[in-house]
Amino acid sequence: MRFWTTIALILVLSAVGLTYEIAAGRVLAPFFGTSLVTWTTVIATILAGFSLGSALGGLVAERDAAVAARTVRLALIATAVLMALSPTVLSLIYALGARETGGMLLAVILAFLPASVLVSFPSPFLARLAVEARPGREGSSLGMVLAAGSLGAILGAVLAGFIALPLIGSVATFAGCAAAVLLCMPLIRGGASGAGGVARRPGTVVAVVLGGLVVAAIAASGPMCRYESGMSCIDVRGHGDAVYLYSDRTQQAAERVAPGTDAEGPGDRLVMPYTRWLWARMDADLGPAPSVLFIGGGGYSLPTALLSSRPAARAVAVEIDPLITRVVRQHMPWAAAMIAEKPAPDPAAARLQIVHADGRVFLNQTDQRFDGAVMDAFSSGSVPAHLATRETYQRLRAIVDGPVYVNLIDAPDGPLARGIHAILAELWPHVEAAQSPVSGRGRANIVLAASPTPLRALDGLPPGYQRVRIAPGRALTDDRGWVGHR
Repeated sequence: MRFWTTIALILVLSAVGLTYEIAAGRVLAPFFGTSLVTWTTVIATILAGFSLGSALGGLVAERDAAVAARTVRLALIATAVLMALSPTVLSLIYALGARETGGMLLAVILAFLPASVLVSFPSPFLARLAVEARPGREGSSLGMVLAAGSLGAILGAVLAGFIALPLIGSVATFAGCAAAVLLCMPLIRGGASGAGGVARRPGTVVAVVLGGLVVAAIAASGPMCRYESGMSCIDVRGHGDAVYLYSDRTQQAAERVAPGTDAEGPGDRLVMPYTRWLWARMDADLGPAPSVLFIGGGGYSLPTALLSSRPAARAVAVEIDPLITRVVRQHMPWAAAMIAEKPAPDPAAARLQIVHADGRVFLNQTDQRFDGAVMDAFSSGSVPAHLATRETYQRLRAIVDGPVYVNLIDAPDGPLARGIHAILAELWPHVEAAQSPVSGRGRANIVLAASPTPLRALDGLPPGYQRVRIAPGRALTDDRGWVGHR
């Protein structure tokens, strides 16, 4: 029984460690975005913590078993508290001014490294107990220890990605990790009994209770944002006569709730300047009954503008996160009314068809054809890498007969803008670009249109927008793609 209890403890702590790692990457997105660099930093930092914790735990495992057990129990209590506090520490560091790559590195190290060290600290001591529990079977015992660690990591990854983060959110996931660690702590015993009994000393009970109170307080503090799924941290805010939707603290969509009496058309309900440019371009380029594909639903304002102005038009909007659609239904009445407009008895024949799927997967699988397409998918503040490649746009070129419109966020003439422009120029003979004013972080909305036929000149641009020339660049591919902002 002692051996199997020890194996179970190793499995649970390994599962907690991987759940914590994935939750760390998710909770980082609202502050520093989601990119190859942010995920690399999180994974490298936490693996470094696991390695350091195992090394330090090995030194402790060589001590007297009773002394080692007490040290391990203290480490687990500290692990629980630090795991529960990780989102708070991250928020504090960001509030103190941590920005860009350097700030992100500092935030990851301070928020996630300490708990990563401590969660792996008990592993050598538990491995020692497992080996000692079966004299003469050291090889198979060590094999079971390693297998339990690997299996726990698999379970932790599945738990985080498919259950905890989508269902309860990141803050509650961190609190759950902490609670699991606290439940393991009383089972750590030294001396002849080893693991498998329950430490009943008053100090142990008090420590567990205090740690539990901290974890409960963090869990009760609520989520980091108003709505949270495994993919998005969503907030909705009203300002004046408009409502704005934010995803991972990046403004994603907006609509005017009560347009003035001088409103002349659907474009007047559009608030964000880049959507006004895209709509002006679409209104000039598309016929009276187009079928248009939208990769990235967001606030569904552009599909709504299209369908409101052209009763014979049809739109397919591909949105990866169903929560976005639910939030739009609740808080953005113009788009919500269009989403609800379904003909009976066949909902699939709706003028606005919403598909909850990854945009690239939809492109690969669809057999539909379209008269135009809008690429407006974002993960945090940047375009997902797999939607910014030559292969993606080659597939678009195969199924879209008319123009393709693209919205990006990048530095003026930045690497993403140059890479996408290079792709468009390869595949379409006519390409134009416009740019918004540059933000304090040095970035702007860069909107592009690519067409097989000449593009009509627009009468005007949104305030602050100007036509720009994009310098030649390397076309991004599936093999050498976009790494994302940080």
